[in-house]
Amino acid sequence: MRTDTEMMNLILQIAESLQVEAVALSGSRTNPQVPKDEFQDYDVVYIVDDLEDLISDLSWLDQFGKRIIEQEVTIGHRRLYLMFFEDGNRIDLTLCPKESIQEWVDREAGFKVLKDYKGLFEAYQPNSKRYWTAPPTEEEFAASCNEFWWVSAYVVKAIRRNQLIYATDHLYGICQQELLKVLSWQVTSERGSVDIGKNYKYLFHYLPIEQEKEFSALLDLSNFDKITQSLSSTMKGFDREAQILAQKMGFTYNKEVAEKMIAYAKEKLYNR
Repeated sequence: MRTDTEMMNLILQIAESLQVEAVALSGSRTNPQVPKDEFQDYDVVYIVDDLEDLISDLSWLDQFGKRIIEQEVTIGHRRLYLMFFEDGNRIDLTLCPKESIQEWVDREAGFKVLKDYKGLFEAYQPNSKRYWTAPPTEEEFAASCNEFWWVSAYVVKAIRRNQLIYATDHLYGICQQELLKVLSWQVTSERGSVDIGKNYKYLFHYLPIEQEKEFSALLDLSNFDKITQSLSSTMKGFDREAQILAQKMGFTYNKEVAEKMIAYAKEKLYNR
């Protein structure tokens, strides 16, 4: 596996050969609080003068090494080339027109400028609080509760219809995401705005280990019995945490809706 020094030198050498305007690094490699490991990507942006000319012939990408798999993505005015190499390294390379730098900056929690002879980045500041979570408003809290209990009925329906993928998608993708949101608001109710990280990856740094274990136990969705058990525990957990948060924040919590939805799930899934 190529070393960090080898990879960074290669990234800059290729940028030089392409005569790009500026180069910057973003992602976990710019955050000193993130532990270093072999799985960290190189999130790189090349600021370019003529994007169309550069993408007209992409053979220059071969200079980065032999790729096992890759993806090409268009986001706004930018082109992303996500490359996973045979030696285990990965580069997520963004080609960004110089007039669209703000568009790139707005999506980054932080970045480090590696090359910028013309000072193109001088007018831009990283969005250092992109993944920070603030205490909720009462409207945000009510919307989260409504979404959780509404979608829980979809999970019940999917279990009864033996729709495994539909059930797991709604349970983890929506209901448990709302639970994570409420847990993050628990943290902010005591600490103010905090860095929860992308996909809540730092959330349990702020919470007791018991809560992390409790949430982890919800993630076994391997069969309908496990999904049913997870839904029941998720509903009870959300109800408990939402009540605690509401009390801390002085919000109204509709306990009647929670009780009726829990009873509905029990009737449809256990009393049949």
